[in-house]
Amino acid sequence: MLQFISGKLIDGTDNALIEVIDPSNGATVETGRAASPSDVGDAVAAARDAFPDWSREAPSTRSAALIRLAGILADRADALVESEVSQTGKPTKLAAGFDIPGTIDNASFFAGAARALEGKGAAEYSPEHTSYIRREPIGVIGSIAPWNYPLQMAGWKILPAIAAGNTVVIKPAQITPLTTIAFAQACADAGIPDGVVNVVTGYGAIAGEALVAHPGVSMVSFTGSTTVGRRIMKIASESAKRVQLELGGKAPMVVFDDADLEAAIHGAVAAALINTGQDCTAATRVYVQQPLFDQFVDGVAEVMSQIRLGEPRGESTDLGPLSSLAQQTRVDGYVRRAESYGAKIITGGAIPTKGWDGSDLTRGSYFEPTLITGVDQRSEIVQEEVFGPVLVALPFESDAEGISLANDTQYGLAASAWTRDVYRANTASRELAAGCVWINDHIPIISEMPHGGVKGSGFGKDMSSYGFDEYTTVKHVMFDITGNARKDWHRTIFAGNESPGDAR
Repeated sequence: MLQFISGKLIDGTDNALIEVIDPSNGATVETGRAASPSDVGDAVAAARDAFPDWSREAPSTRSAALIRLAGILADRADALVESEVSQTGKPTKLAAGFDIPGTIDNASFFAGAARALEGKGAAEYSPEHTSYIRREPIGVIGSIAPWNYPLQMAGWKILPAIAAGNTVVIKPAQITPLTTIAFAQACADAGIPDGVVNVVTGYGAIAGEALVAHPGVSMVSFTGSTTVGRRIMKIASESAKRVQLELGGKAPMVVFDDADLEAAIHGAVAAALINTGQDCTAATRVYVQQPLFDQFVDGVAEVMSQIRLGEPRGESTDLGPLSSLAQQTRVDGYVRRAESYGAKIITGGAIPTKGWDGSDLTRGSYFEPTLITGVDQRSEIVQEEVFGPVLVALPFESDAEGISLANDTQYGLAASAWTRDVYRANTASRELAAGCVWINDHIPIISEMPHGGVKGSGFGKDMSSYGFDEYTTVKHVMFDITGNARKDWHRTIFAGNESPGDAR
């Protein structure tokens, strides 16, 4: 059963089936009926019923529940790792070292954020009144999460929302719902009331659009492609819903000619291949200043050739499969078209048949780590999100040219600059059009700092106190402190300076 509504695991009522597949071997992990619009309605009703009591709980109560949740997630870490690996194909060492610990840390962070509401200080900004700010929950949050980091994205959406006193209906990607359901069950076991966290697993055009359009949903949070994000904005606008979007990315690295070459090479390979390149902030374009370009390309090719591609549960496996055969076909299509347009494939570029240990990979959706050069800035493999283990390297001459090329896509989620020069670093951090800019690194995230983009990468923030603020509304309360029935400003309404009762 792939739905979790009002504290209960149930089956969906749509005629369509959902099949969760292990992308490393094609085996079926779980099946169930998809959520229908009726199921979405039931989940929203449960969230609306739970909202009044949950929103009025003391922040300390919500905080305590999230502290218990963090402990439960830690106790279940091994099971969560196995479930995440089975539905995504990511290496065990990535799930165990990044996804699950990061989610536990997020739970701990938002437990603290629940008790640290921020706002302007109460004061007499007008001599006759005391003003103060209330931060209040918004209502029912309709969340839609992607398939690349199912558990982490569920945490990013659910944790700040419920910490602020909202209730949630989340739709995970239909190919990776298992750890989102496990997260919701952990919330219930932590004492979070039924209906506060609900999961509907269905298809985007049916369950997803029903959730976004539902009149009982007050805000929509979406992580996914820019194309779908625009569709969600259009639907949400019809009922004037608040929207928070973390959309696609095409993150550049800019390697200046004074950079630590070894650090840049290793950083590029790691940042391009994390999660098999299925990461919106993964390094996908690297611009290298002459005369370092040839050395950089040779170095990246050498390091990439040492990456061990294979069964994700193997202790020595570095890279697992893509999320699905459809994604494998998509990535291969980008590479084949680039090759037909004259691109040079330096290493990789193919669907492998054997793993690093000789294991058979033909039943999975694997793709080799790939480095490409010789492409034009306007080509699709430079401009569009491939979402696979593919890195494109291009040279540049002047500092200004490097920054300009890095900014020359519709996206603006993340970027990095590599230099030993503090002035270059500060200029790059200012000029790179991205929601996050790393200097001499690329990928690390922390709970205390925000994640979100600009331009076609969306707006709003996940994680951090800024992410918490996304799920609150600001209310201004103004108290008269004079006790006077007749206010000075009334003269703008009444004749002369008299109230009607003064006239005789």
